[in-house]
This record gives sequence, C-alpha cells and structure tokens, in this order.
Amino acid sequence: MLSRVRVWLNRTYAENVFFMDQLRRNPSARAVEIHATHGDADSPVLAAADTAELEPEGLSPAAYVEFALDQCQRRGIDVFVPRLHQAAIVAHRADFAAIGTALLAPPPEAVAVFHDKVVAYEAVQAVGVPVPPWWRVRTADELVAAVEELEAGGHKACFKPASGAGGVGFRVITRAPFSLAQLNGFPSPYVSLDTVVEALEQADEQVDWLVMPRLEQPEVSVDTLTGTDNRVRLAIGRTKNGRRRGFTQHEQWLEPARLIAEGFGLHYLSNIQFRMFGDRPVLMDVNTRPAGGLHQLSLCGVNVPWAAVQLALGEDTGVIEPPFLGQDYTVVSGLRQLRPVSVPHQRVEEVEPLLQSVPAPAAPVVEAAQALPL
Repeated sequence: MLSRVRVWLNRTYAENVFFMDQLRRNPSARAVEIHATHGDADSPVLAAADTAELEPEGLSPAAYVEFALDQCQRRGIDVFVPRLHQAAIVAHRADFAAIGTALLAPPPEAVAVFHDKVVAYEAVQAVGVPVPPWWRVRTADELVAAVEELEAGGHKACFKPASGAGGVGFRVITRAPFSLAQLNGFPSPYVSLDTVVEALEQADEQVDWLVMPRLEQPEVSVDTLTGTDNRVRLAIGRTKNGRRRGFTQHEQWLEPARLIAEGFGLHYLSNIQFRMFGDRPVLMDVNTRPAGGLHQLSLCGVNVPWAAVQLALGEDTGVIEPPFLGQDYTVVSGLRQLRPVSVPHQRVEEVEPLLQSVPAPAAPVVEAAQALPL
C-alpha cells in the first residue's frame, strides 16, 4: 500500500480550493493530506485543508524561508507548492530536500527571469518568441512619450507594473478628461492621461511601469507541465474571449509556450499567456506557478495538479495528451465554507503562540469562489 502524500500550499489564491479537490480525487487513488497557511483567517483554502495555520505577518523573505522549513519539518511535508516568497524559497531547494520536501516550483534562474516583465520580454524575444512593443517608464515625461508613440501608430496605450501578477495595477490610457460619466456604472480600467501625469508629478517616488499597446482577444493561457529534464509533459491552451472560455491545441499557441517552458527550465507548473497584436499572437505574461484556472483542464479529462505532484515525487508521468478537448464554458460564482471562527489580525510578536491546527469547518458560513458549472 502506498503511503499518503502530504502537500502544502502557502498563501495561495482562493480558487486553488479546486486544485486541492483534484489532488484528493487523483486517478492513482493515493491518499493525499493538504496543509495550508494564509495571512487571512477567512481564506477558503484554510477551510478546505486538512490542517491549516495562520502565517505571521511582516516576515522578511529570509525569515519566511525559516518559517517554511519549520512548517515542512513539523508537518512532514512531501511536496511544497510555494506562491508567497517563491524566489527566496527556491533558492533554498537543497535545504528543503535535506528534510524530505520537494519544491513544486522552477529553479531560481527561471523565477528571476520572469519576475521582471522587461527582463522576460528581452529574454523570450532573444529565443524567437514574438512580444508586443513596450517601453519601461518611471516618470511622467517617459509615460507621455511612450503613449504618444503608440497613439501615432494607431494603438491604444495601457500600462501595468513591471513586476506583479493577477492584473493588479493594469490601466488603459484615455485622452478623455475625468468626468461624471466615469462615475456611472461599474469601475473601469480606463484612466485619463492627464490624471496619471498629475499623479506622477506629485508622487514622492518613481514608478516602474511597462507601457504597451492594448492587445486584442482572444487571450490564450497555456498551462504547461515540465520535468526537471526540461521536457514538456503537457501543454493545453485555455482560451478566453469575453465570457466564453474554451480550449485549444493549436500550435500557434503551444509552440511558443513549449519554447519558453523548455528553454528557460520552467519546471513543474507554469502558465504562459498570449494575446493578439494585429494578426499574430504575442507573449503577454509568464507565471512561474500554477494558474488559478488550472482546474478547468479537468473538462479535458486530465488531472494536472496530481501529475505535477507525481513529477515532484520523482514519478515520471510521460507525455500527457488530453483524451478530448472540453466544450466551451463560462465561469460562475459558487459557495465554499469558511472556518467557524475568524481570528483577528495579530501583531507579528503575538502570532506565534496562536498558530495551531484547524479542524474541518462545521459552520455554514460561505464565501464566493470561482467554480465550474455543474
């Protein structure tokens, strides 16, 4: 009888409750126990885990590595899927291996390349992957110059932080002045150039933004599973066009994704995003972690989270081809239970005595999370 597998997810996205569900429903019928930690006591991943703890706030990356090593040793973690402080954690892979924990994350070199979008664009362009035109800006004058050049070419300008994830900080530049019309309806990503320039001129510090043309749909996120030998075991594109979602195996998306995953050693799970610039796909972003929507590939008859854990445990999965591509779908809100009692945020020095195992939830408190239609 095979022993159980103990997996830890640290401060991960709420949608990864479905990642956890898939690990438990793995096709190998292997017992899986999941440990979760988070800074938010009401995160649904804490309720979905077999054991859970609150993370101390304010730890430096180095201190967080020590916290993580202690968690792995005390909890007997076999596979650690790091999101928070990923770069610092993967730099200590040997320390985790010494206590019997495999890191489900790429090596430090790959994480470093894709932490900064400018470095990433330069690197992938050098290996032949198309990227959109871009400008790195830190001042109001640099922003205006980039916007004017894009507009002269007939493009709408947008900007986002040079480092970051999840679309945080993304805005589309408009020449229209701020008006009451922008206060009607739901908040919009559009922001007046004059407003942004004024904010930059009044700021006490420089920004670090990437300015580029607004790319067109469809957006295709290619989820890849890559071994430590740099060979891709699985690549499936998830398409997004408005509310409609679907899947693709077209090589115009998969070929550049494989080139990036294999060429830069994006071991285990990564998510490589493309959009259209004119009539050709260009790279939009690379995430060196499992995508929040990874579980959607279950509609193609594959359990990718479990395959990744197998690779991390040294069990080669071979090349995985989806037996079929699922039909088009959309994403709707669902319900997830929370822990019975919320713990208030504590100062760092007060947190350590409060860290404890959390039992399975019993109270009917719920939080909305993305779910697939039944």
